[in-house]
Amino acid sequence: MNVNTNLRKIVTTALFAALACAATMSIRIPTPGTGGYIHPGDAVVILSGIILGPSGGFLAAGIGSAMADLAGGYFIYIPITFAIKGITACVAGLIYHKIGRTGKGQCTAVILGGIVDIIFVAGGYFLCEIPLYGISAAAASIPANLIQGLSGLIIAFVLYPILLAVPDIRRLALKV
Repeated sequence: MNVNTNLRKIVTTALFAALACAATMSIRIPTPGTGGYIHPGDAVVILSGIILGPSGGFLAAGIGSAMADLAGGYFIYIPITFAIKGITACVAGLIYHKIGRTGKGQCTAVILGGIVDIIFVAGGYFLCEIPLYGISAAAASIPANLIQGLSGLIIAFVLYPILLAVPDIRRLALKV
């Protein structure tokens, strides 16, 4: 890669981190009993992995989502969110770059990335909340996290073709 290509990838990764943060903070639907909220940020997490690849997606999703926790006052969740969202984007990117060689494969990869998000977010937060709040309270967050993951999948699926219309984004995403 030349300097211009590296700079473009760094800037795009930073842009996706900012988008993940903004999407997480833009619409907050409080979840009863958990103190958390449902948000559209998971769509950007999924798309970060798909467009930036596993490593860039990990950084963009992890940093952007953790920044939303920092700005929102959810300090205890910053490292948890960084890990869960980063790993989710990384796995979504690995799936996309493994099977996203055709139009049909790309759509399948976006859906599978969304399924990974649903499983990792609901399961990851559940496991991390057990020592913090106990198993009952941790289990109470699962339905909201499932809804959040499903909405992220739907939004990512809708935004994916729109983002691919941007030549630089298309070039990054289709380097499979």
